[in-house]
Amino acid sequence: MATSSNAGRAQKARPVSQQSRLKSLWENFKSIVGAVAIFLLLRAFLIEAYRIPSGSMIPTLLVGDWLFVNKAIFGAHVPFTNSSLPAYREPRRGDVVVFVSPYQADEDSLGHDPTPTLVKRLVGTPGDTLYMRKGILYVNGMAQRPGYGISALDSALGTSVDPHFDWQKKFGLKSSRFGAAPAQPMLDNWGPVIVPPRRLFMMGDSRYNSKDSRYWGFVPRENVRGKPLFVYYSYNARSAAADVHRHQVEQDRALDQIVTRPGRSASNSLQEPISL
Repeated sequence: MATSSNAGRAQKARPVSQQSRLKSLWENFKSIVGAVAIFLLLRAFLIEAYRIPSGSMIPTLLVGDWLFVNKAIFGAHVPFTNSSLPAYREPRRGDVVVFVSPYQADEDSLGHDPTPTLVKRLVGTPGDTLYMRKGILYVNGMAQRPGYGISALDSALGTSVDPHFDWQKKFGLKSSRFGAAPAQPMLDNWGPVIVPPRRLFMMGDSRYNSKDSRYWGFVPRENVRGKPLFVYYSYNARSAAADVHRHQVEQDRALDQIVTRPGRSASNSLQEPISL
């Protein structure tokens, strides 16, 4: 009788053990879902990691730099909508900005992403008058220091003409106190143009190695996605210096989203020079 009673208690105990395992699995599932939800919220509205694939921002950002981007400062974009959250502040001239490129028909024809996510320096805000003469950028009549990646002006490359410059003919001023826009815009000789409302003008720090607003025009304010915080790792198998001296426009690819690899040391914090 005692043996039978013990067997009965053991049989009754089994369901309790199964319920405990199911409860444990459910708790683990909720924890995982909660962690994933928090990660997605942080990634969508606060901070996201990117990798720099091109040399257009040398030496501020090097090829292979891995950086975190503050998505909240300029108003985080709400995924799958055309809306953004309120911004802490507006982008300022001199900021390094991550944004979605205006449509690039040439890239679309090649089967590439026609609206890649890029990083450039903001050189013109709404109402600014911009023009370039002999490789020197002027903002509202004030000469700016050449791009950080330029060791010397290239007169031969600076006089080059590209069909993508033709958009400027519509916006070039026929007369102004800064002179008239040239009939044919060139890489180092264009404008003056006035930045329209809710539009921004972007240029790479490596001016001769950057496909930027000179080619595809003004960037809508709603295309802005954030501001780089710091570089936390940097690696490039190729020589970054070769990108600077290649003397041709390097097509900027979309910033590759990356996954942090633990155990690797971070590089120095991103330096953001104030002068343009």
